[in-house]
Parts: sequence; structure tokens; C-alpha cells
Amino acid sequence: MTRIKVLFACVSVSVLAACAAPGDVTLRGPVGAGASLFDTRTSYGQFLAGQAALRDGKSKEAATYFGTAAVLGEDPGVIGERSFTALLLAGDISRAALAAPTGPDATEAIKRLGVLTRVVESIAVGKGKDAQLLLKGDPPGFPHQQAAALLAPWAAAAAGDNEGAIVQPTLRTDKLVQYFGQQGQARLYERAKRYDEAETDYKALTANTATASIFTLDYGAFLERRKRHADAVAVYDAALRAAPSDLGLQRARARAAAKGAPPPLPTVRQGAAEGLVACAATFAGERQTQFALAYLRLALRLDPARDEAWVLVGDLLNQSEDPQGAIEAYGHVPPGSPHYASAQSKSAWAWNDLGDKAKALEVARTAATAAPNDRDSHVALADLLRAGGQWSESVAVLDPIIARETDKPDWRLLYLRAVALEQAKRWPEAERDLQAALKANPDEPELLNFLGYSWIDRNEHLAEALGMVQKAVSARPQSGAMLDSLGWAYYRLGDYKTAVEKLEAAVEMEPGDPDVNGHLGDAYWKIGRKTEAEFQWRRVLSLEPDDKQKAEAEAKLKNGLGPTGAAAVKSTVVNN
Repeated sequence: MTRIKVLFACVSVSVLAACAAPGDVTLRGPVGAGASLFDTRTSYGQFLAGQAALRDGKSKEAATYFGTAAVLGEDPGVIGERSFTALLLAGDISRAALAAPTGPDATEAIKRLGVLTRVVESIAVGKGKDAQLLLKGDPPGFPHQQAAALLAPWAAAAAGDNEGAIVQPTLRTDKLVQYFGQQGQARLYERAKRYDEAETDYKALTANTATASIFTLDYGAFLERRKRHADAVAVYDAALRAAPSDLGLQRARARAAAKGAPPPLPTVRQGAAEGLVACAATFAGERQTQFALAYLRLALRLDPARDEAWVLVGDLLNQSEDPQGAIEAYGHVPPGSPHYASAQSKSAWAWNDLGDKAKALEVARTAATAAPNDRDSHVALADLLRAGGQWSESVAVLDPIIARETDKPDWRLLYLRAVALEQAKRWPEAERDLQAALKANPDEPELLNFLGYSWIDRNEHLAEALGMVQKAVSARPQSGAMLDSLGWAYYRLGDYKTAVEKLEAAVEMEPGDPDVNGHLGDAYWKIGRKTEAEFQWRRVLSLEPDDKQKAEAEAKLKNGLGPTGAAAVKSTVVNN
């Protein structure tokens, strides 16, 4: 569904790394009536400093500056709104609730989010009646109706309203409210010791193919708490047939089979948090990243040990080019958690983005060691090894994973191994993997382009390779790398005029790619446009080429084009 996007002016998600409360500000020097508006000791100066801090990714400092701006002078509404926003997105929910704008001049969208924040804070501090009053008297409007509906039963439970707590929330035809509202009702029935009604809800959720995978662990845990271990094992077994590598299901089944201590029934705060995480995931899926992050911060105020929420926070920060903030978020997931291996693998990539490749590999190896049966953590390690140029090591990590998938190997793993094999100068094995991957997924543009280009560059299977890269370009006409492959195919086939046409278009899309520029230079040379060819080869030298690209360009500038023309095998895989 479409949601309205709150325009938090000058607040980008990349500023959201910090989640501790801002410290006090010490002002230096007197603040007189004649001070400049741009003096950071004035209200407006503090406001400007807060805006700058937000842009620089320092949300704690931003919250402090905005707060000081309000103290120093008349608080314009915009300062109060920025202060509230910074506190919320930094994770200081208690102070955000106090700062939530309520006046008639406040922006309506911010006021609605402020109400939701106050509801969450009331539940967090055990003031369920206050939360109920807010939801009934001043309910947060669009786009927060889902959250308000899901929080209402938990607010009732916190207020001691037992009858209100077991009313399943509804919101027209909203499936999220329907499903997570029924989950909440099941748990609240269980809290009320109305076990038959709780199980009816759990069975309905796990019988529905759209929701079974989401709520299986909840139903199994309920059965374990009722000491029905055999029934719990049966529920887990059914789910594992559909998802045999799911680490959470594996651990739950082992626990139930051993009649171990079951997961406790979630508290009121934990139950309320789950609905907020579900809403946050919806926002994230719709690329409403600011709302998603705000909801996750609210959820973590209620349940600070909610591991999947920390992983989602890390993902949002990483996507917003804040790898340090992402690392801090992933670091909240403790060893032993089903999410630990995933969090550590993602943390490894964040370290890689920061340029610390040694630390990235250290973290990735730790994650893979901690979860020897976790496929994703080993794939992440292999990909990091590939990105670091450790091709043979990457292949060695992937080999046992692919070997276990004898029935239907994942084409993406075959592709990843093929890239590493090709770079390790093991082309026959790479070719075998690419052909197997294409057999599994014959229309995948990445595979068509990689194998097609590799054949073209080797002067092998040129007619078949041309058809493959034509198909890839048809699927992704805006890919400069794939269009370059097509141009290079025409070059190898001797159709230099068409090659120039395609390669010129590729250079427009990928002006900074040394290979694409070099190819265009080669094609120019072949049709007699030698001055333009030399220009392209000189441009290659200005684009930070690798040693091979640099040597080829320099040789061509000195001696002209050789009999074959040099070209490095490439793919559209990102080299990190």
C-alpha cells in the first residue's frame, strides 16, 4: 500500500547511528543581545549547528544543539520539530516523548508521530492507562493507523483492562493488522490462561500458507509451554520440510525434542514491540526508510533485546551509507542468537565498506565458525574473499555448500563460484559452473552477459555468444556493461561500424569504466578514427586503471592497435 512520506527536512537516514542520550552542552562566553544569528551561542546558531550535525551523521550532537536552541530563546516550531525528530531517530525515546510537538502550529505529520511516540513511552514505563487515553482521545492518524491498532490491545493489557486486551484489532481489509492482531490476541489469551482460544488463533495463523512461516515458532513455543513437546516437534518438522536450512527452526526442534526449557511467554512490552517491527518492515519494503527507522527505535524502546530489530536498524543504516552506525547496531545481537551469524556477516561487509578488509574477513570468519551449518554466513565469507582477490579461498568456501545442494544447486552460488574461478585462471571450471547456472536459470541477464562476454573475448562460440548478450541487453537496456559486451561482440565479428555505435552508447552509460573506454578506442582505430582512438586510450589512463589495463593502453598509444586488441574479462559483479 502507498504511504505518505514524512518530509523530515535536512534529516537523512545516514545520521542515525547513535542511540545513546545526548550529553549536556557547555556554552563558552556570554551570549549578548548583539550576538550574530550565526553565532553558535545564539538560538538560531544552535539550530544551524544542529542541522549541520545531522548532515554530518551526528544525531546525538544534533539533538543537543536543537535542545539548546530551545533553551536559549523563543522556540520556533521548526526547532522543536527538529529536536523531536533527532531524538526519535537517535533512539532517545524518553526525551523524544517529552519533546513531541503538540501545539496548533506544529506540523500535523510530526504531531501524529509524536502521539505514537508518547503511546510507546507510556507502555514502556508501565503507564498503560495513559497509553489507552492517548489512543482513544487523540489517536495517531495516517499513516500510523496500523501501529495504533496493533498497540491498542497491549495498552489495554498494560492498563489492566483484561477484556479490552483480548479484542482482536481490525483495520478494514488490512492484512498486516489482521495477522499480527491475531498473533497478539493468541498471546493475550495465553496470558489470560484461555489456552483453547489461544491455540485456535495459532492454528489459524499456521494453517494459512501466507503466514505459516512467520508464526510457526510462536505456535511451537506455545505447545512447548503447555508441555506438548511431541506436538511442537511435529509443527517444527512440517516447517523444516519447507525451509530445511532455517537455523531458528532447527534450534527450536532440538529444544522441543530434548524437552528443554521453552521460550517464555512474551511480556506486554515485548508483544507491543513485535507489531511495531512488523510495521517497520512494511515501511522498509516501501522504501519509507525514515518511518522504518523511527518504528524500529520505538520497538527497541519496548524490547531492547529484540535481535531482528537491531539487524533491521543495521540494514537501514548500511543502505544509507552509514557503515559505522550499522556495525554498532549489528553488535547488539549476542552470540547464541539465531540472528548472530547474519548480523556478523552484515557487519563484516560494513567493515569492508569502511576500507578495513582485514577486520571484515576476521568478522566474517568468526560468523562462519559460530554457525557451521548456516549457509548465508559462509556465502558472505566467500563473497568477501572474492571481493578481496582471494579467489581460490573463495572457491574453497563455496565448494562444500554447492556440493550439499545436489538436487538443485542455487544458480547464484554457481555464478559466484564461476567469477572466482575465472579470476583464479581456472576457466574450464568457471565455464562449467556458468553453463550449469544457465541451465537452472536460462533468462538471467547476469549469466548471459558473463558467459557470453567470456566467449567473445576468447574468440569462441561467437554466434552463440552474440545471441546471449543481445538477450541480456534486451532484458537490461540501461546496463552499460552489458551494452559494452554487445559492442565487443560486433567488434570480434568484424562489424566495426556497429561496434562503434554500441560502444559509444556504452561509454555514455559507463563513462568512468576503463574497459569500456578502451574498447571504444579499439573500435575507433579499426574504422580509421585514430585520433579519437588515442583520445579514448589516454582517457583509460585517467580512470585509475589496474596494472593490466594501464599496460595495454600505454602499449596501444605507443604502437597502435595490435592484431587482436586487448580486453580484460569482466562481469557486472561489483568488485568491492
